[in-house]
Amino acid sequence: MDELTLFGLFAVTGMLATYALEERSRWYTLAFAGFCGLGSAYGFLQGAWPFGLVEAIWALVAANKWRLRSS
Repeated sequence: MDELTLFGLFAVTGMLATYALEERSRWYTLAFAGFCGLGSAYGFLQGAWPFGLVEAIWALVAANKWRLRSS
């Protein structure tokens, strides 16, 4: 398994874990946004730009959700 694949595995595992815990704390929502950003970077680095683009949008949606929950 190469480094890029390990990075992608880390990003997607983090997304799964923080998504599952999102209702416990708004900080999990922010962490989910961060992991979505990592997933986006993985998609672009891998050459799968549609995946990278969708993950970037998910990161923005999650960051906005965190912002709204903070208010």
